[in-house]
Amino acid sequence: EVQLVESGGGLVQAGGSLRLSCAASGFTFDDYAIGWFHHVPGKEREGVSCISHSSGNIFYADSVKGRFTISSDKANNTVSLQMSSLKPEDTGLYYCAAERTYTDCPRRFPSWGQGTQVTVSS
Repeated sequence: EVQLVESGGGLVQAGGSLRLSCAASGFTFDDYAIGWFHHVPGKEREGVSCISHSSGNIFYADSVKGRFTISSDKANNTVSLQMSSLKPEDTGLYYCAAERTYTDCPRRFPSWGQGTQVTVSS
């Protein structure tokens, strides 16, 4: 069973940094892509970043390019999202998600974590 557990959310001032982690279990890490998503109630969920372990493909949404960095620790089955230069509009729930793929980051992810809250104060 695929399990994903996010951690690292919290309250930070604008311009600050946070590091989110997604601990994965129950599947072969190398065969999956892990994505990070941002959700604000009342708005559509946005794909923020993704890493495909099979192809090495990395995706960033335009809104976070140059500010967020995704990385993978295969020894610990963990994908992290380093968030810097945070803005109030980055506030929301951040979810990680997983999908088996042997190519680039997919459009759909069937397995999701429960999310971690990020709040950026102005």
